Amino acid sequence: MELKPEIIERIKLLDEKYQAMGQDLSSYLDGLLYTDYLTYWDYIHLDTLLSLQNPRTNIPDEKIFIMYHQVTELYFKLCLHEYNQIAEKENIDVKFFTARISRINRYFDALISSFDIMVDGMDPQQFLKFRMSLLPASGFQSGQYRMIEICSTTFKNLVAKDVRDKFKEETTDEEIEKMYEHIYWKAGATELATGKKTLTLIQFEEKYQQQFIFLAKKFKKTNLLSIYKSLSKEDQENEQLKLALRQMDVNVNINWPLSHYKSAVRYLQKDPEDIAATGGTNWQKYLPPRFQKRIFYPELWSKEELEEWGKAWVKSVVFNHK
Repeated sequence: MELKPEIIERIKLLDEKYQAMGQDLSSYLDGLLYTDYLTYWDYIHLDTLLSLQNPRTNIPDEKIFIMYHQVTELYFKLCLHEYNQIAEKENIDVKFFTARISRINRYFDALISSFDIMVDGMDPQQFLKFRMSLLPASGFQSGQYRMIEICSTTFKNLVAKDVRDKFKEETTDEEIEKMYEHIYWKAGATELATGKKTLTLIQFEEKYQQQFIFLAKKFKKTNLLSIYKSLSKEDQENEQLKLALRQMDVNVNINWPLSHYKSAVRYLQKDPEDIAATGGTNWQKYLPPRFQKRIFYPELWSKEELEEWGKAWVKSVVFNHK
């Protein structure tokens, strides 16, 4: 059978490519002859993926809990892939910047809309039983979520709000290390009665603390807020870009934590006195954004919007108020 001209042309181009690298094209063609066809299940390592659900109990809904959190972490990995693309892009322009931020927003949109799998999709009695076998593990320990926060804004904006104003906007590596001691999320895993770190927090810091500090230093000038501020005044006024950044603020700092809050209200509702008595943490003060006032892009919000941060969501969605 005679080879088509387009096939011959492609072989010539391949030969030029491999010659430029000092490689022999015929050896690579032999490899194509001997290799098997690629399958879907091999390409995505499906068998391995489906083998990674290992419940600690025989309670059926624990598998739902595991799989949903694994899906969540894959979405977080997608987000971090976008942050790295943005950070590595030279001479970044508004079109590229906006498109990548929009991708991150779509990932979070999917996560937020799917959280009813957790809120409404598990039997409460089953959850309360198998949850006790998972201690001290907690979704609080999602290192990738903290990395998303670090890549999104200047490190000062992640400091607990009662000491945030003590630090400068432009940070040195040394100041980042000082700021980390006051990072907002530590309050989420501190015992309410004693003020001591929980084992959950101790484990978390042992695994991730140095990674977080390194990442904060690495993204000091390439976090999204710093890149936004480096754009020209005209580009900073681009409405699509501002809308995308505002949507990210809402997704990551309001809708996502409040999805967890809604779940906690459903499954873990207790009085603060009871939480303190059992050595627990006060998630009722930690999860709602109106208490944390964690905002990536405060420059893009009005004074009134900043003051009312997160309040309407709590009233309308968690407590069914209109």
